[in-house]
Amino acid sequence: MLLKRLRDTMARAESVEVTLGEVVRLVANEMVAEVCSIYLLRAGEVLELFATQGLNPSAVHSTRLRVGEGLVGDIAAHGRPLALDDAQHHPQFAYRPETGEEIYHSLAGVPILRAGRVLGVLVVQNRTRRQYDEEEVETLQTIAMVLAELVSASHVVSPNEVQQVDGIGLLPLRVDGVQLTPGVAIGRAVLHEPRIVIQRVVAENVEQELVRFQEALHGVREDVDRMLEAHDMQSGEQREILETFRMFVDDRGWAERVREAIDSGLTAEAGVQRAFDDVRTRLGQSTDPYIRERLSDLQDLSNRLLLRLTGRVATDPASLPEDMIVIARDMGPAELLDYDRNRLRGLVLEEGSALSHVAIVARALDIPVVGRAPNVLARVEAGDPIVVDGDNAQVLVRPAEDILQTVHLALDARAERRRKYAALRDLPSTTRDQARVSLNMNAGLLIDMQHLDDTGADGVGLYRTEIPFMVRSEFPDVDAQAWLYGRVLDLADGRPVTFRTLDVGGDKVLPYIDSFGDENPAMGWRAIRIGLDRPAMLRRQLRAMIMAANGRALSIMFPMIAEVTELLRARHLLELELDRAKRRGQPVPERVRVGVMFEVPALAWQLDSLLPHIDFISVGTNDLMQFLYAADRGNSRLAGRYDSLSPALLRLLHFVVDKVRPAGVDVSVCGEMAGRPVEALALLAIGVRSLSMSPGSIGPVKAMIRSLDLNEAVGFMSSALAQPDRPLRETLRLFAADHAIEI
Repeated sequence: MLLKRLRDTMARAESVEVTLGEVVRLVANEMVAEVCSIYLLRAGEVLELFATQGLNPSAVHSTRLRVGEGLVGDIAAHGRPLALDDAQHHPQFAYRPETGEEIYHSLAGVPILRAGRVLGVLVVQNRTRRQYDEEEVETLQTIAMVLAELVSASHVVSPNEVQQVDGIGLLPLRVDGVQLTPGVAIGRAVLHEPRIVIQRVVAENVEQELVRFQEALHGVREDVDRMLEAHDMQSGEQREILETFRMFVDDRGWAERVREAIDSGLTAEAGVQRAFDDVRTRLGQSTDPYIRERLSDLQDLSNRLLLRLTGRVATDPASLPEDMIVIARDMGPAELLDYDRNRLRGLVLEEGSALSHVAIVARALDIPVVGRAPNVLARVEAGDPIVVDGDNAQVLVRPAEDILQTVHLALDARAERRRKYAALRDLPSTTRDQARVSLNMNAGLLIDMQHLDDTGADGVGLYRTEIPFMVRSEFPDVDAQAWLYGRVLDLADGRPVTFRTLDVGGDKVLPYIDSFGDENPAMGWRAIRIGLDRPAMLRRQLRAMIMAANGRALSIMFPMIAEVTELLRARHLLELELDRAKRRGQPVPERVRVGVMFEVPALAWQLDSLLPHIDFISVGTNDLMQFLYAADRGNSRLAGRYDSLSPALLRLLHFVVDKVRPAGVDVSVCGEMAGRPVEALALLAIGVRSLSMSPGSIGPVKAMIRSLDLNEAVGFMSSALAQPDRPLRETLRLFAADHAIEI
């Protein structure tokens, strides 16, 4: 009844000011509240009182609060509801004497949201200490949704007033972000803004709206099935990602939320929007990257449903430019696959992370992606020339002609280097003086395995098993893990693969494991520490690896080993699983190689005790650097402070190599250091003969190796390390230039 009255009020041909005044009176009466007020967002992030029932009428258009100021400002800042029985004692309470609100103690308020953006705040207040229940708050949210459409459609606050601008819209602009996928691309901007205007909010016939919703849901399910068939995704992460998306379509809990919203009197499209806004309010404040990225999948589903329900059609592909740079707030994987991959050149997101489903799919398509580019949608016009520089994490909007020419030259040079490196694919990674170097690649998804043949890598020196765990909503069972590891070994086709056991914690969070809460996550409860504290979890992973090997050779590496006893305990769990497989008559690996990651400096002084129990050691230079120098590698203030070519690090690695190799234990380097030609040159000169890196680094490093005389480099490094006052990086560059070494 309340929604119908609101609809009738809004349908009258009266000014917006009068309509808002009628709305606050109606809401106050229906909710038995002494006060109902509407605040709208104006320029400068200021909330202005536009209508009130109960406060002093003179306060309208006079009372203003900054976003974040007072309880109303707090609701706007966080985009979430607030219900208090004693508002005046809340630390955020801000008193405005002109309103006369000192006699009102209780407050409930909700943001007025549209397309994820806050347009204002709706508030009710009572004199007595009233406990507003969840149903009352949900009622306010429904009313706020209706108000959002009224405010947006009437332009009571001009969109230009609250839109962020960057000077003259035709001038060049640079937007900095973060790298989600490397690469460089040039194209024309295509704004991915599926912001559907909901014309009908209040339902005429609830039963009919429920049928419309069910039909739309069925249609979206068929769309995803067609997409799976059209893109020929028989296996791998792309298929798994789309099937995960289809799970959202089939999720009963979310669909039931939509039905409840429709039952309350909303149309099907308003019910979909209301259910999504509710989930976003509940989960949008989470710092867990997994949860935040799943919201983008749910946004994708909501948009598809709204397109069907409102009768809108997607953009005609023929109207899109030949070279597309898609600009979006965020998007799901299915939305990216809607675009013609032959014309799609790059992607720019206001949000996003490297582990988001859309970034994983883009990586597989070799599309550069820059994420967390602030307000990029507001700064770009459709058709603008755009440069996406994933290598340097920046977006150039409307670049000058000389910049475009420079980028085109860089792209031509990049393509030429790719052709050159491709020509090296089948040639051995051997130095000029015939020293053999093993070049392997790092991987973490099935999609990555295609690069084994592309690059000519000897094998997979590091397979990060945690990434598939992080894109799932629950811990995968043994069969699911065994299938994945088996596919990796199948795709390797006899080439060696080293599986690293689960390395989570720190900046890698699993949604189904309790929050770690470490003050210093990098040195907290992570990696092998979790595995040993939860041995059943580690045993299930080891069991899956043994099943996946199916009699083939198996290499397992344990991360973050700080004491020899940790390795012995991990090996004991492995032996238990091998014995279990034998007792059950299951095939066991023909050979099991066991190794450790050398990341904790303390392990260097335990090598004599460690070496008899391992077959190989792999240096993780990323963590080793931060522990050696007590420098958080995620802290931008410390970026570049400690050089990976510092004498201290190289001497430590030289010590480890000299200690390990006489024992017949293989030593390799799998951190970022291995993939940069200058650093790789230094590693070879101190005795390392096995490197593992990202696929894109193999070509440049192989070119360096084949132009290198290793004996000369060893002699040079011995003298260079004896002179710590000289910058080693520059010295190595000069050495390379003098000896025609490609770096």
